[in-house]
Amino acid sequence: MFEELKTDRLIIRGLTTADAEAMHAYRSRQEVARFQSWQPQSLEQVIELIKRIKPENFNCDGEWYQVGITLKEDLKLIGDLGIQISSRDSRLAEVGITVHPQYQNKGYGREALSALLNLLLYKLGKHRVTASVDPRNLASMALMKRVGLRQEGHFIKSIWLKDTWVDDVIFAALKNDWPNSTFP
Repeated sequence: MFEELKTDRLIIRGLTTADAEAMHAYRSRQEVARFQSWQPQSLEQVIELIKRIKPENFNCDGEWYQVGITLKEDLKLIGDLGIQISSRDSRLAEVGITVHPQYQNKGYGREALSALLNLLLYKLGKHRVTASVDPRNLASMALMKRVGLRQEGHFIKSIWLKDTWVDDVIFAALKNDWPNSTFP
């Protein structure tokens, strides 16, 4: 089960259907959805996604698990983090992040992703965590580097996304070389 994470300015927690409207508001925006494989077509799709997230599935089943990024001051949902624990080897994980454009460039993404990486690599003892980024998403590329992930590969036109082939850049960290030494 996912335990709530608290940072200086954020609370990272499980999503509820009460978050659906806020999530739909940023996830359905074209500038957000451009680099994402999932773009909700309706509020009902977001509600269904949230209902499918089962707390007992965190850290075990190979499916993507979404958690909310909220501001500590008013509990407003400003983004979400995706976590996928490998179904082949539970010591491996992949992460993703989405932040509402209004809250980008304020350090929230770095704060949230760092907390998640610390959780996965330290508290849960994962061996390796990766992130897959479309290199046209310059903000995400910069974020991965800022949090200390190592760029390991650039695969040319390797993903079919929204009716076109796109590149995929892989970032990763190993537990033994992760630079953040304290769990938030």
